[in-house]
Amino acid sequence: MIGADDQTVILTSSCGFEVPVRIEINPRARRLILRLDEKRREAVAVAPSKRLAKDAARFARDRIDWAASRLRALPPQVRLADGQTFRLRGMDCRISLDGPGRRARLLDGDPMTLSLPGDAGTIGRRAERFLKAAAREDLTRAVETYCGVLGVDVRRVSIKDTRSRWGSCTSDGRIAFSWRLIMAPPDVLDYVAAHECAHLLEMNHSPRFWAHVARCRPHWKRERAWLRKHGSDLHAVAA
Repeated sequence: MIGADDQTVILTSSCGFEVPVRIEINPRARRLILRLDEKRREAVAVAPSKRLAKDAARFARDRIDWAASRLRALPPQVRLADGQTFRLRGMDCRISLDGPGRRARLLDGDPMTLSLPGDAGTIGRRAERFLKAAAREDLTRAVETYCGVLGVDVRRVSIKDTRSRWGSCTSDGRIAFSWRLIMAPPDVLDYVAAHECAHLLEMNHSPRFWAHVARCRPHWKRERAWLRKHGSDLHAVAA
């Protein structure tokens, strides 16, 4: 979240690439941090207090070549717009303003079509809303399946647009996922669901934790590898 005290500066790398750097004040931070916001295509320098904001800017300047190289390597952004093709459950899907009725519909074909009749100016937001609903449906189903396998109960499943995590689990049984998982192949989405369900038994990444994951997803290493390789493609999609 961008706070009222946040500001953005433009820094230039040694190769001449300009990088927007957002100076973010976060009292929970214990030290200066530089991270990337792939969705906004910018670097974020985090300072624990306003007093250290200038230090955060210098911290970012010293590491701007790293940030520039990472940002330049990102795949091109894909806008959820009329005629655009993106991936849905690992398959090509084309967005169209045409179609029967006024409700969003997923139509069979090669590629399949996400029909979103209505105002072209809102098509991106409506496409994202459809994808979030689809993600909630698929991930809720997967969580129910793997909670059954592991003999655990989940308190709540929520869908978010997280930048650094595909999923998270709290000690009181609340699980959250990135809606962008709906664009990945179903096996990958299922792996992330199984991963978070396993945390209901082990709030760590110990051998016992991975044994629980393997009970649910025997090929979890392959599915995790896909996400590590293609995760930036999912973050490149924007409304």
